[in-house]
Amino acid sequence: MALGSYFRLFHAGWVLAREGAFSVLPAESLPPMMKAGISMARLVERPAVRKTGSIERLNAALHKLGPSYVKFGQTLATRPDIVGIQAAADLSGLQDKMPPFDPKLVPGILETALGAKAAQLTEISEPVAAASIAQVHKARLRAPGEAPRTVAVKLLRPGIAERFMADTDSLYAGAKLAEALSPASRRLKPTEVVRTLDHSMRLELDLRLEAAAISEMAENIKNDEGFVIPKVHWDQVAQNVLTTSWMHGIPIRDHAAIDAAGIDRKALASKLLQSFLRHAIRDGYFHADMHPGNLFADPETGDVIAVDFGIMGRIGKPERRFLADILYGFITRNYRLVAQRHFDVGYVPPSQSVDDFTLAIRSIGEPLHGRTAADISMAKVLGQLFSITDLFDMQTRPELVLLQKSMVLVEGVARNLDPHLDIWTIAEPVVGEWLRREEGPAGRIEDLVGHLSRIGEAAGRVPALIAQAELALAEHRAAMNRPRDRLMRNTALAVLFAALALILALIWRFVVVS
Repeated sequence: MALGSYFRLFHAGWVLAREGAFSVLPAESLPPMMKAGISMARLVERPAVRKTGSIERLNAALHKLGPSYVKFGQTLATRPDIVGIQAAADLSGLQDKMPPFDPKLVPGILETALGAKAAQLTEISEPVAAASIAQVHKARLRAPGEAPRTVAVKLLRPGIAERFMADTDSLYAGAKLAEALSPASRRLKPTEVVRTLDHSMRLELDLRLEAAAISEMAENIKNDEGFVIPKVHWDQVAQNVLTTSWMHGIPIRDHAAIDAAGIDRKALASKLLQSFLRHAIRDGYFHADMHPGNLFADPETGDVIAVDFGIMGRIGKPERRFLADILYGFITRNYRLVAQRHFDVGYVPPSQSVDDFTLAIRSIGEPLHGRTAADISMAKVLGQLFSITDLFDMQTRPELVLLQKSMVLVEGVARNLDPHLDIWTIAEPVVGEWLRREEGPAGRIEDLVGHLSRIGEAAGRVPALIAQAELALAEHRAAMNRPRDRLMRNTALAVLFAALALILALIWRFVVVS
């Protein structure tokens, strides 16, 4: 790791400490080691921050440090229950109110990226939204043979890739430093977590992939209600340019405008949370950057409108089952199920006690039941979770990092819309429906089809194995004497019998046993 990466890491820590970043964290709810670290960091805070508690300069500091740090601030902005109402309000400016780059650069960017088709984009407005990675302009698309239409044109910030690489290098440096200096942190796998976030951010820097993500999600939700996304105009898409249909909506954080439009905020919060769970559990593919700057309310239907699909999350069937079982376990107060699934997925090592972990989960779940979001301090819940992860030597699953981060974002936005949000009541229809389907005939048939498909793939490899054995036998027959010839023939037969045994074992495992 280059020395410059460690310097950038130190510089970032210094800037954040000076501008009061650590003052917004719930130190009283954190473990002693983390609490001591925050206390030391706060020693270098600017006097103005200590006097007023204002973090106006923090927004500018995060932006100056780079896009990865801005993402951190965006997440905190959705959690007033953790950082406080005023701090969350101050940080909300990071979501889509960043300083835009020079509009004079736009025509050149479009011409370089789209060539002659750039001329079809006319009446390009000043930036209507500017975030850490890109900014959006409103325009008119005049394609040959089509009626003019209003579109949104998203442009990557010039030089953003280089800034992101520098950010990522410093985060890797921090992760490696943590692993070297604190053996206890290794169970959290900080390097693998950074690698997961690094991969997702690299995808965000190619807008062609974002266009493909919108297309895939559109197929997944084509029969759903309550959640709307834009349509891609593929002829005006490039690595640094994305053109989609213009979505008319009210910013989801503008509660006054939502109320004035007659939209039920409780229903809107429910649609948001249920849609996210449906995408994650049913499809295994979800919007992983659902901060308020990317969410709107349709003034006519009251539906959720989502934009900015640069960061998407994907989880496999086992992880989807894990999520569903965890939520259902909390909903039904089946804490044994919750605990067992943590062991099954590898969060808790087998050396720990399932019974003891069940008791720890119950200590978290019971105080939450029958209480609304307004009555729950997530800062205290997080503090308790920190203690439990340390007590049971819990391991991080990097592939679930985006899911966990996204759930924090979505739940934060939903509880801002509806302070009396009951997450368990809202989640039950989605989670229960999926679990009932998985355990029912349709789910069983899908599993059987998957098993048979894998068996077919294995069977399809048998002729190749036989051909390889026959070829080996033919090549050696001419050069080897009869005893060795017999040995090769026996080897070939052994390979054949092994292949047949594999097929029989697969059939027994997936058809008979299942």
